[in-house]
Amino acid sequence: MPTDATTPTADDLTRRSAAELATALAAGEVSSVEVTRAHLDRIAAVDGGERGVHAFLHVAAEAALAAAGAVDTARAAGEELPPLAGVPVAVKDVMTTVGMPTTCGSRILSGWVPPYDATVVRRLRDARLVILGKTNMDEFAMGSSTEHSAYGPTRNPWDLDRIPGGSGGGSAAAVAAFEAPLATGTDTGGSIRQPAAVTGTVGVKPTYGGVSRYGIVAMASSLDQPGPCGRTVLDTALLHEVMAGYDPMDSTSLTDPVPPVVEAARQGDVAGMRIAVVRELSGDGYQDGVRARFSEAVDALVAAGAEVVEVSCPSFTAALGAYYLIMPSEVSSNLARFDAMRYGLRVPPEGVADPTAEQVMCATRAAGFGAEVKRRIILGTYALSAGYYDAYYGSAQKVRTLIQRDFAAAFEQADILVSPAAPTTAFRLGEKVDDPLAMYLNDLTTIPANLAGVPGIALPSGLAPEDNLPVGIQFMAPAREDARLYTVGAALEQLLVDQ
Repeated sequence: MPTDATTPTADDLTRRSAAELATALAAGEVSSVEVTRAHLDRIAAVDGGERGVHAFLHVAAEAALAAAGAVDTARAAGEELPPLAGVPVAVKDVMTTVGMPTTCGSRILSGWVPPYDATVVRRLRDARLVILGKTNMDEFAMGSSTEHSAYGPTRNPWDLDRIPGGSGGGSAAAVAAFEAPLATGTDTGGSIRQPAAVTGTVGVKPTYGGVSRYGIVAMASSLDQPGPCGRTVLDTALLHEVMAGYDPMDSTSLTDPVPPVVEAARQGDVAGMRIAVVRELSGDGYQDGVRARFSEAVDALVAAGAEVVEVSCPSFTAALGAYYLIMPSEVSSNLARFDAMRYGLRVPPEGVADPTAEQVMCATRAAGFGAEVKRRIILGTYALSAGYYDAYYGSAQKVRTLIQRDFAAAFEQADILVSPAAPTTAFRLGEKVDDPLAMYLNDLTTIPANLAGVPGIALPSGLAPEDNLPVGIQFMAPAREDARLYTVGAALEQLLVDQ
C-alpha cells in the first residue's frame, strides 16, 4: 500500500473501487454528493503542501458537487442512469474542458479556459461521471516522470521522494493516492502504462483510433491515444467503455463497435490462451525485482492454463531511436500553433518599443516553453529540415513499418504479447531529470505499441523486494482486440490476489 500519509481508513469511501461505488450509488446506499465530498476532502488532505502528492493542477470542487447533486436528484426521481453515474473521475490536463483551465502543464497556456470539451470529456459528462478536476502532467506530455510540469512535480504516493511516472503521473498518482477512483490519460510512448507500472495502478492504451483524440492538445498526432486509468482491471474497463467509440470529429477514429471490454474484464480466463514473451523486451537492463516479479507472473499464467512461448521481434531494438525521431518531428509541427497571437501567454520582448510579431513569438516561446519542450522542438525541426528529412524522419518511418511487421508476425504465433511494463521501479525525484537519455529509456518497453498502433495494458505484478515499490507487467494485443487485454489482465489480477 502507499505510505501511511496517503492511506485512508478502511471505511473511507475513497478506498472503494469504481465498480463498488457504482453499485452502492445505484442501490441508494450512498449519495454521489457524499462520494464526491469524500474524494474532495481526500484531495484537500493529501494533495497540497510541500510534501503533498500534487496530483491536481485544478480542483473543480463547486462544479463537482453540483454535478453530483444533479445525479442524486435524477436518481431520486427514478431516472434511468448510466452505470458509472455519480462516480468521480479526474481528467488529465491535456484534455480541453469547458469551465476549467487546460494548461497541458505549460506556462504558455497558463489560465487558458477552452470554449469546448474534448470528446472524451463530453462522454464523461454524458455518462454522468463527476469530474473532480485536472491532473498534473509533464509539459505537453513530454516526459516520463511528471518533473517537466511547469507547475512542479507530482510525487508518488508509495514514496513521496519518488516520481509517479509520466507524462500522466498526475492521473496515476491521483488514483493510487485514493484521490479519485478513475482518471483519464493519454499515451504517446507509454504515458499511461509507465505511470501505472510505478504507482501500482492499471492503465490502458487502446488501439489507435479506438478513443477519439478530438480536443486532446496534440503532441504527436500519429502516436497520441487517450485511455483509462483505475485501481482494478474492471474499473479501467468500465471507464474505457465510456471513453471509446467512433467520433466524426476525429479523422483517425475507428468506426468499429466498442470492444466488449467490460465483459472480458468480468471473465478473466486464460486457459488455452497463447502468450508470448518478447525476447527483445526482456533480459539485461531490467531491475532484478522487475525481472523476478515478471517471471512469477508468467509462471502464474502458465499454472492457470495459458501456453507461454517466446517470440523475437528484431526491429523492437530500434524502436526507441525511431520514436525519438518521429515524435519530436510531430512535436515541431504541432507546437508551431503556439505563436502568442491567438491564445495563451504573450510576452513582449524586453527593450523593444515596437516589436514585430516574430519578436513577440520568440519572446513568448522562450518564456512559455520549458527545457524539454524546447529540446524536442529543436530535434524535430532538425529531423524535418532539408537535407536531413530522408536520413532521419524518413528512415524512422521505415523502422516503424518493420516494427508493425514484427507485431504481425508475433501475433501469428500468439494471442497476447507480454513484457515488463517498465525497466525499473519508480526512481527518485531529480535522479534523471537532467539526463534526457536516461529518462527516455523508461519508455523502452512501451514505445513499440504506439509505433504500431496496437493496444496495451499495464497492471501491478507485485512489489520489488529491493525497495518495496510496485512493479508493472504489460500485455499487448493485436489492433482492435482490446478485449483480450482485459481478459488476461483480469485473470492475472485474480491469480495474484489468490497467491
